[in-house]
Amino acid sequence: MTAKVREKLWDYKAVITGQAGATTLVELTDKSIAKYAEVAQNPDPRYKPAGGDADPGEPLVAMPTMVLTYAPLLRENIAENNGFIALEDSVTARRQTPFAKCEIRCHRPARAGDTITGTRRVLEKYERRGSKFVTFGVRAVNQLRQLVAEYDYTCIFEYAKGQKQTPKAKKGSSKGDVEPPPIPAEKPVQRLLGFDDISVGDKLATLTMAESQEIINRKNDFRMAGTPRESNIHTDEEFAKQNIFGGTVNSGPATMSYVDQMLQLSFPLEAFYGGGSLLMRAIEPFRTTDMVTFGGEITDKRLEDDRQIVTCQVKGLNQRGDLVCLADATLVMPE
Repeated sequence: MTAKVREKLWDYKAVITGQAGATTLVELTDKSIAKYAEVAQNPDPRYKPAGGDADPGEPLVAMPTMVLTYAPLLRENIAENNGFIALEDSVTARRQTPFAKCEIRCHRPARAGDTITGTRRVLEKYERRGSKFVTFGVRAVNQLRQLVAEYDYTCIFEYAKGQKQTPKAKKGSSKGDVEPPPIPAEKPVQRLLGFDDISVGDKLATLTMAESQEIINRKNDFRMAGTPRESNIHTDEEFAKQNIFGGTVNSGPATMSYVDQMLQLSFPLEAFYGGGSLLMRAIEPFRTTDMVTFGGEITDKRLEDDRQIVTCQVKGLNQRGDLVCLADATLVMPE
């Protein structure tokens, strides 16, 4: 008889506040910053070496959401560092602990040439409406020991309801919306706002994005720390069918990179730092058959400690009108 495999699983009961993972060390380069923008489908010339608005004598500055890549969560490492096996790596009870929400707080730009130290630990665990969540805290510090960015990342460890419904098949089709609707060919309109120009209720520039399995796979393959994961709910259709979404979907960090890109159509990059933040909650999955339009509006503007603060809310809606994500951003406007 085959011996029964016994695993010390890092399930919700085994998670303890304060559990930490190993420290990571990542060097940023022009190439890695440009690659992140590429897999995020961001054509902005500022993220290309010596191109467009980039000054050949200045190192590239990373997109704010790139902190999720150069200082990644690595929850499987936290599990291993504390003597457990992550649910994603289990042989007997393998399943995903998907993205629920994330809040990034930006303190200063991350530039090519910086060496980033990433640290990660469990912040809290809680139950809500029958589901069980774990929130992790990650900090990214540069070689000068300056805090570059930090984020709180919440995963669903146990969910109360069954799978999300997959889109219904079109009439006459057995596979549903296999191909996403085409993205409009025209480039999104960029109109950078100034603090004095802004009024509460003003609409922000919109951005429309689509996914494909190829794009999702490229995002999954681009890693700067940790072990590549070839099989997960983003890349493995058979495994994904057994999890909450019933099929492959993009990652929460990928959707956050689109919100980041959309905000940069209305706000200067400097506005993200020195107190800027982005909180995004995932509502419905972003599937390979989807086209999602991100739009938002100004919700507040104020002077606070001689700083010009602007807040806005962003919604991502797919072609069926489903709310894919809801985000709140705080920007510190340059004078």
